[in-house]
Amino acid sequence: MQVPAQFEYERATSVEHALALLAKYGPESRVIAGGHSLIPMMKLRLARPEALVDVNELTELSGIEVSGGELRIGALVRHAELLASAEAGALFPILADAERVIADPIVRNRGTIGGSLCQADPSEDLSAAFTAVRANAVIRGEEGTRTVPVREFFTGPYSTVVGPAELLVELRLPIREGSGSAYAKVGRRAGDWAVAAAGAELALEGADVAEAGIGLTAVGAPRFVAAEAEDFLRGGAASAERFEKAGFIAAGHCAPAADQRGPVDYKRHLVATLTTRALHRAAERAGG
Repeated sequence: MQVPAQFEYERATSVEHALALLAKYGPESRVIAGGHSLIPMMKLRLARPEALVDVNELTELSGIEVSGGELRIGALVRHAELLASAEAGALFPILADAERVIADPIVRNRGTIGGSLCQADPSEDLSAAFTAVRANAVIRGEEGTRTVPVREFFTGPYSTVVGPAELLVELRLPIREGSGSAYAKVGRRAGDWAVAAAGAELALEGADVAEAGIGLTAVGAPRFVAAEAEDFLRGGAASAERFEKAGFIAAGHCAPAADQRGPVDYKRHLVATLTTRALHRAAERAGG
């Protein structure tokens, strides 16, 4: 039987209470909401937190709304809630694309958006999606609130800029007129981690690309970003030829590792194909 090591458990009743508990228990405490990643790691003793701070009662972190030209998504929003949000899906179709292929209904019903990002798994889907749309992460600590671009949020595998006494409270996605987005993924089976995946957002001005965002999952892209491919697209025609070229550029600037999901060459092929596919779909949505 796999069982976690001994730990303390506290249930937070407000964001301020959660921050106080995190400060009380120090860097060996962990926040828990859905727990689908943390609990298995604790059972295998890959993670041995001294205290868990349960934030499931913090309803102030559970909203989805449009405000100030942004889509705002609380960190405690469940995957199923985001998938069901017609407003979020209309403004950012990439989110619905990604949520449909995340794990299974059990995980989507309990897992949270904030938990997914803070886990910082290199194969996590929403990290690439939020990277593509240039989302901002709102982080609160006892000394105040700070906003960090998601492109600067990840410091490495399973590591983020969120401090030991801080809490991710919200994601803010800037709404751009004339933009479209999409996510494309290949996994070994339904609900599995990605072999490779690509998210894209395009803002068009006529037939040209005014701005491009591309996020890559599971292929060793620094901070999930395909920056060179974005630079290539920006200011040029939104054409099939250029989308294909951007896919090859993205494939050439990531660093996939050979593993049980496939060899390096196969993963690079997927990056090129999925990036091209996501760009085509994003352009269709931007024009429609």
